[in-house]
Amino acid sequence: MRMIYNPRSLLLLLLPWVILACSDDRTKSVIDTGLVYCSEGSPDSFNPHTGTSGTSFDANSRVLFNRLLEADPVTGKLQPSLATKWSKSKDGLSYTFHLRKNVRFHTTQWFKPKRFFNSSDVLFSFNRQRQSDHYFHYFKGLNYNYYHSTGLAKNLRNISLLDNNTVVFHLDEPDHSFLFHLTMDFTSIISAEYGEYVQNNDIVRENFDNKPIGTGPFMLKRYQLDAFIRYTAHPDYMDGEESIENLVFAITPDPTLRYARLISGECDVMAQPLSSHYQLLKKNPELNIQQQAGLNIGYWAFNTLKPPFNDVRVRKALSYAINRETILQTVFSGLVESSDSPLPVTMSPHHMDNIEKINYDPILAKKLLAEAGYSKGLEIDIWAIPVQRPYNPDGRLMAKLMQEDLRNIGVKANIISYDWGTFLNKVGEGEHQTALLGWVADNQDAGQFLSTLLSCSARSSKTNRAFWCNPDFDDLIKQAQLTRNPKIKQLLFHKAQEIFRNELPWLPIGSGQTIQASHKNVKNLRIRTTGGISFIGVKKVPAS
Repeated sequence: MRMIYNPRSLLLLLLPWVILACSDDRTKSVIDTGLVYCSEGSPDSFNPHTGTSGTSFDANSRVLFNRLLEADPVTGKLQPSLATKWSKSKDGLSYTFHLRKNVRFHTTQWFKPKRFFNSSDVLFSFNRQRQSDHYFHYFKGLNYNYYHSTGLAKNLRNISLLDNNTVVFHLDEPDHSFLFHLTMDFTSIISAEYGEYVQNNDIVRENFDNKPIGTGPFMLKRYQLDAFIRYTAHPDYMDGEESIENLVFAITPDPTLRYARLISGECDVMAQPLSSHYQLLKKNPELNIQQQAGLNIGYWAFNTLKPPFNDVRVRKALSYAINRETILQTVFSGLVESSDSPLPVTMSPHHMDNIEKINYDPILAKKLLAEAGYSKGLEIDIWAIPVQRPYNPDGRLMAKLMQEDLRNIGVKANIISYDWGTFLNKVGEGEHQTALLGWVADNQDAGQFLSTLLSCSARSSKTNRAFWCNPDFDDLIKQAQLTRNPKIKQLLFHKAQEIFRNELPWLPIGSGQTIQASHKNVKNLRIRTTGGISFIGVKKVPAS
């Protein structure tokens, strides 16, 4: 159903009492012993392998699971996690990982593991994505978008287990991005033992994802759709139990209500406030505000499979019609850097500053429309993102500003939106004409970023929301990923960006700042360059 823009105020305002009334632990208040995060939306699922949205990853992979490797949330450098050390063969086709020992999976009401994490869990986690006949590979709604868009579906030849604590990945071709792939949410490690338990006991397969078992710092306790998610600290976490005993995601899509709940103290932390709230938050002496340039890009995607958006003249006309400077000042309050490249501005050195600018030029826009046969104008739909993200803090406001600009060149624009999950599913299926979207990078790998969003293979994996395909573009990205020469790599990425600029499958808007606000008694909360939020190591002390 389409998004109705009125808050579910009663349920959300009563949420702390709802959580307490449903708690198993009557002796302690969840609010007193934990931390409440005002999140902007519900996760698509608790399956990290199939998600594509930061909202989902915040709720699943970043709290419930670990990966073989991690990228430092601030520097982006590779760090050990479930793998303690690794090595690469001389030909670049094999990677050997030595696994951490004595790592325990979650013990919950629905499953009690009998062994430690081992190499069979790594094999199970990847085989689920790579083998179509795997018991957990497919059931309703499952798509392994990242696994395909990163190229692993084609390039990962095999995985061999040398022993319980050693695993080897075999590739068909060298991939200098491979280690960074293993830091991404979709490579989270799940429990093979739990999978066997579900299969052998005829448990509904969907429960394998709805009731997840991981090794992460928190365990799922209870989820009420569109209301809240409650987690408890994993007592046997490999890096030591978190000091936050209870972590609650208070799902609050309405940004004004989310702001009010932070101010009132119902929430301890919130992310990505509206620009109109940002200055008020900064002036509040009881709050800490963290912000930094984000590794993200917001854009207006044209579905190139649908006329008239298959005509580059129309795509360019619509792009020249948009006054992006007004958008940057009004929607972002200037907390953004404009871009004409598909790469985040902070993705140096591959972001191309000297690419031909996409200037605001309504006269040229009208001329191009006339050349394409639309001298009398046309009618289009703009799908507005319904949640606040660093790359678009207010999708509806942005769409309204664009609507006015397009009216000036004779284009009538209808604004459409849905709830977040429906929005993503429909855009992934290509039902949109145009859509306001964006992407947050997992690391500084430009090849991975461009392949995920714009490669031909990413059309079927549903992360290429323009459904654009240019083999020359793909070939340049592949060459850039294979070369070790930084100058050649830079040149190849620049040529790829020039193709993008000439074709304009989407209009880049800019790279927004990542912003999060918290009460001052919340300690050690670090802002992530790659977006999203992490509660690892966070503490909450008594308010002074």
